[in-house]
Amino acid sequence: MDLMQILQTLNACHGPSGDEGGVREAIRTLAQPFADEMSEDALGNLIVHRKGAGPKVLFAAHMDSIGCVVTHIEEGGFLRFGALGGLSPTDLVATPVRFRNGVRGTICMPESADPKELKLEQLYLDIGAQSEAEAQKMVQLGDTAVFDAPVYAQGERVVSPYLDNRISCAALLLAMERIRDRRNDLYFAFTVQEEVGLRGARTAAYAVEPAYAVAMDVTGTGDELENKHTATAKLGEGAAVKVMDHSVICHPAMVSALRALAKEGSIPVQTDILRFGGTDAGAIYQSRGGVVTGGISVPCRYIHAPQEMADRRDVEACAALAAAFAQADLSKLG
Repeated sequence: MDLMQILQTLNACHGPSGDEGGVREAIRTLAQPFADEMSEDALGNLIVHRKGAGPKVLFAAHMDSIGCVVTHIEEGGFLRFGALGGLSPTDLVATPVRFRNGVRGTICMPESADPKELKLEQLYLDIGAQSEAEAQKMVQLGDTAVFDAPVYAQGERVVSPYLDNRISCAALLLAMERIRDRRNDLYFAFTVQEEVGLRGARTAAYAVEPAYAVAMDVTGTGDELENKHTATAKLGEGAAVKVMDHSVICHPAMVSALRALAKEGSIPVQTDILRFGGTDAGAIYQSRGGVVTGGISVPCRYIHAPQEMADRRDVEACAALAAAFAQADLSKLG
């Protein structure tokens, strides 16, 4: 599989938190060649099973994205909206969006708003409607919209909306393609509603009851201009092995094992310490009696902005490291 083709396919899908069906069906098609079984739970998680004789290992990558939900239609046809996940108002002005039914619009700021003190509730969506009645023919209350921007590559850099977390879904698919050894019993969960509280990962982990788990997500970077040292990862320096973020402190044995596998396989890696945010690991490691959990992260700039940036070499390293762990002798873990 080709990374850019995967991202183009997933970027064309509608998949904000709670409405991930389009992304799920695209991933189902892409994952089919590597699955013994596939199932969907009540929340909408897609769980791909590749049978093996060893311990259960769960890989999780959330497939939902942040988005907008229509909360009110004004008399003039403009739409007020609420947030699905973490939206920053300063990132959104003049951003194009699209609805699942194909209606497009732009996020706008009223002239009276002060950009320095901008709040999300001041913004609105303009879909070109001339009246409330016309707007109601185009969208309904509760409809969701996502960023409508292209995917492109410039050298090794990839730019796209929703690299958080479609790029880690792509990395997990690329890892599945590499796996040949059936030593371990592997479950690949493409989870829902991570952006609103790690909800899908909680039910997926409870159902699978794994011995080990790896959460695959993006992580913030420390190589942007005037960085505040809130993150340690950098673009182009390899897969980021998570030590901790706001949601989890990874099991030391997992951190050591992932680093050892990277060294053994000459896979470039770096350390992921994130002082804010979280991943599915935060829900998985607390499931049932606890799960030995680690994380493999794709460094990403401008997370939750309409255009995010990652490096293709880091994605390849994440896929290689995930595949290595999937085929490892876990009796030696620790």
